[in-house]
Amino acid sequence: MPTIVAEHVSKKIKHTDVLTDITYTFNEHYTYGLSGRNGSGKTMLIRALCGLIYINSGTIKVDGKVLHQDLSFPPSIGVIIEKTDLLSEYSAFTNLKILSKIKGITSDQEIKEAIDRVGLDPESKMPVRKFSLGMKQRLSIAQAIFEKPDILLLDEPTNAIDKKGVESVRNILLEEKKRGALIIIASHNQEDLTILADTILTMEGGRLVGNDQK
Repeated sequence: MPTIVAEHVSKKIKHTDVLTDITYTFNEHYTYGLSGRNGSGKTMLIRALCGLIYINSGTIKVDGKVLHQDLSFPPSIGVIIEKTDLLSEYSAFTNLKILSKIKGITSDQEIKEAIDRVGLDPESKMPVRKFSLGMKQRLSIAQAIFEKPDILLLDEPTNAIDKKGVESVRNILLEEKKRGALIIIASHNQEDLTILADTILTMEGGRLVGNDQK
C-alpha cells in the first residue's frame, strides 16, 4: 500500500527557493498530475520525492519511513526524469537485463513483455545509440515499469512520442494505476493530465497553489 507523505518540504539551490513549504499526501491506486510553467518546481518535487535531492527542511515519508533517514531511496519505484540513463552500446533488452540484476525479481520474459508493451521489439539487437528520441523515451517507460513498482514518478512521460505512441503510453499508465501503483506525472501536456490524473496539482514558484480533484 504505497503512500508518500510530504510535510513542510522546502529546498533551496544557490539561495533560491525551488520548493517552499509543500505538504501533501499521495496515495495508492491514484494518479496525480503536476501542472505549471517551466521552473515552477514540478521536476524538483519529483526529485525530492524519490530521494534524488536532499531537502533543506521538512520530511518526506514513504510508507511511514523517512527518506534519507530510514531509507535512501524508495524500495519499489520507477522513475523518469529528463534524460534517463541508458547504455547506448546495448540493446533495449540488455539495458533492462543489466538493471534487473540489481534486485533479481524480474524474469527475462517479464523484461520482454515490458519492452513489447511500449511498442519496441524485445528481440531487436539494435543498440540504443541508434534509437530515435521517441524510441529512447519508450525504453525509459519500459525501464520505469518493468519491475512492476509500487510507485511511478514520471516527468514528461509522453515527450517526443508520436500520437499513436502517446495513446499507448496513456493506456499503460491507466493499467499501472489499476494494478495499484501510486503515480505522479509532471507534464506540460494538459491532455495527458486531463486523461490520466485523478487530481491535478498546480505549482508556481516552488509552491503548491492549486488542487483540482475530478
